[in-house]
Amino acid sequence: MRTSPLTGTVPPSATFPSWTVGDITVHRVDEIPLPPQTGPWLLPGATADVVSQQDWLRPDFADHDGVLRLDSHSFALVVDGLRVLVDTGIGNGKTRANPAWHNLRTDYLARLTDAGFPPESVDLVILTHLHTDHVGWNTRAADGAWVPTFPNARYLTAKVEYDFWAGYDMDAARRVMFRDSVYPIEEAGLLDLVDVPAEGAAVAAGLRLVPAPGHTPGHVAVQVGGGDATALITGDSVHHPVQLAHPGIGSCVDIDPVQAEATRRSLLASLADSGTLVLGTHFPLPTAGHVVTRGDTYRLEPVRADGRAIATV
Repeated sequence: MRTSPLTGTVPPSATFPSWTVGDITVHRVDEIPLPPQTGPWLLPGATADVVSQQDWLRPDFADHDGVLRLDSHSFALVVDGLRVLVDTGIGNGKTRANPAWHNLRTDYLARLTDAGFPPESVDLVILTHLHTDHVGWNTRAADGAWVPTFPNARYLTAKVEYDFWAGYDMDAARRVMFRDSVYPIEEAGLLDLVDVPAEGAAVAAGLRLVPAPGHTPGHVAVQVGGGDATALITGDSVHHPVQLAHPGIGSCVDIDPVQAEATRRSLLASLADSGTLVLGTHFPLPTAGHVVTRGDTYRLEPVRADGRAIATV
């Protein structure tokens, strides 16, 4: 059997970064850094040449050879008395076509617990979409079966998202993923499908699903609001900060590339110079920042986990 080369070991200093959004604290809970070959596969338009032209991407978001850095992590927060997890990563011990995701053995649940969110305490799991690297910790192995990791939580995803995949001619790998990570939570009666209109859908005070289709038909971003402050968790509407400089760069796994680009351009325009904190679902540390206008495009002005802006060039 193949084994993953990634065991989820992350430096302790990088384990529990968090950002304050008004009266809400958003924690990043790491799963794994994605391997260097992820960037060229996922965002083929982000060539080393293109990346190297954006000095501000180095060294945090790309290395000096123009290779993108990407991560898998979740965001955990408490809003309106609810303990919330946004996306659940790749998961452990699962059969996956991508060798870097296959049969992982990470300490993700221990990290989640150490961050103050033991699995039994989670009230709400929001799935921005139903791709393999966003649903994996929905379930864990127990007595030869896949059971809900968060047994006391409601799992939310957009109804459009679920309905699309229900009618889709899935390949074998995706069928395996649905069997081990999606269907068990549905069979346990924990899955809620949410209608998300154009203006978004509030799921709790200070928590809103925002439609961001294209990557998948029912993909959503997650807006967090606490007091006068606002943050947006991107999901896969933006995979990497290089797409701020080049919004036309899309993902090889976008279901509708034209719609994905339109969504990205509209989203970035709405975020630019707004003061909204952007939290990238696959962005490596420093992970968060503000979208600022740079000529006729954008860049990310990073914000440290302690809330202080990082000096930029």
